[in-house]
Amino acid sequence: MSEHILLVEKTSEWKSEYPPYPVVAASDYLTNSEWANRKGLRVVNLCRNSGYLGIGYYCSLLAEARGHRVVPDIRTFNDLSRKAFYGHDLEELDRRVRRVLGRRKSGLETTRFEIVIVFGECRVSELAGFARELFIAFRAPLMKVVFERTHHWRIEAVRPVTPGQLDPANRDLFFDALQTYLGKPWRRPRTRKAPRYDLAILHDPDEAMPPSNRQALARFIKAGKAAGIAVELITRKDFGRLAEFDALFIRETTSVNDHTYRFSRRAQSEDMVVMDDPESILRCSNKIYLAELLTSNGVAAPKTAIVRPENLNELENSLNYPMVLKVPDGSFSRGVIKVEDREELDAGVKRLFNQTELVLAQEFVPTQFDWRVGVLNGEALFVCQYGMSPGHWQIINHNSGGQSPREGDHRTISVEDAPPKVVKTAIRAARLIGDGLYGVDLKETAKGVLVVEVNDNPNIDVGVEDQFLGDALYQRIISEFVRRLDQSRHAVRSGPANAS
Repeated sequence: MSEHILLVEKTSEWKSEYPPYPVVAASDYLTNSEWANRKGLRVVNLCRNSGYLGIGYYCSLLAEARGHRVVPDIRTFNDLSRKAFYGHDLEELDRRVRRVLGRRKSGLETTRFEIVIVFGECRVSELAGFARELFIAFRAPLMKVVFERTHHWRIEAVRPVTPGQLDPANRDLFFDALQTYLGKPWRRPRTRKAPRYDLAILHDPDEAMPPSNRQALARFIKAGKAAGIAVELITRKDFGRLAEFDALFIRETTSVNDHTYRFSRRAQSEDMVVMDDPESILRCSNKIYLAELLTSNGVAAPKTAIVRPENLNELENSLNYPMVLKVPDGSFSRGVIKVEDREELDAGVKRLFNQTELVLAQEFVPTQFDWRVGVLNGEALFVCQYGMSPGHWQIINHNSGGQSPREGDHRTISVEDAPPKVVKTAIRAARLIGDGLYGVDLKETAKGVLVVEVNDNPNIDVGVEDQFLGDALYQRIISEFVRRLDQSRHAVRSGPANAS
């Protein structure tokens, strides 16, 4: 982990009985070139004067300019300066407060009370979830929240506070939470080399069909360690910690409508290296967009049409039976129906329009297997053949009648041994999306190679995609993170290009 410092207005504010963390006076941090030139610092700003253009405000302002990771950041300072700024963000939290406190009528006779929240924790167990959500919304290490009841409970105010303003019980809570937040010991033995960067891998341990299995996640951690990268698995609950890391790797099925996209957006706003980046998620998650993108750029794909309930006659004239109906944002073969005639078409369209405003229809292209080409930064990374599920027309059969979906066989080969046309077409399709990590699905037919779709969150599992490269697959992906992080660090050090 990178080095942390705590900022206070006067070092005497940090009492001798407090834990011995590195404490720096705000004025020293602002004026001493030693701090200005330090790279990779993580700053916990505990200044009392947090108002606009106060010394605490300036500390966070300069920390961001210096490329230091700081809490609170300037956005948080601004947001908490007036309720007019942060009130809108409290609407959902107010609803949580009403539900929780409304159940404690007998225990809360007062109409006003307050709690202290430290790094997303508080001493009222019923409000633990609220405390975490508030820290996600406002990344301030110490906050006092005032609740008020008129017709119902609501949040009256949220204010930053400092350790010196805490009673002994909340001060102990703060020190415990601070220790957890800072994580590892300040000083490591000199014989150990500190990691160059910190990489967070977002995953869902309960996901039924994750993009990477547990063994693969362990390989990423191992590859990171070999490259001098500290890799930590995080979950959706760690949103408030995201800025602690230098890079984010999403190994959870992505969606524009859930936390994975918010993580990606937040990472990008923090100038972190992130895969999948928000643009890739947006572009790959919608099959209608992909079909239009491929067609407009002359990349061969199955014949596709947008379905409307009133244009089914036109659809029959443009596509032959059987045809495939898809919801625009489906994944892992979900939301896909094959229809053999008009009766099945009517039923399929009715079923899918209950899930989405638009439906996609594609010609059915039968093959024994699909090609999957992994592409990273515009270069082919791995090549797999995914066979169809036994007795089924898709790779994954979600309606097999068993306890879990049935998948077909797989075979992974070297990029050099794959058909050149398949690899070249996959690279061309991926480059239309961006320079991230993609899985391009293709069909090899008598009419040529067709791109079925481009996935922003491709599967990388032990025993499947790594069957040929082994550990080298994980090393290459981690190396790309290192390359981008080095490039980003060099850009920060160099500053804007000199005008000639």
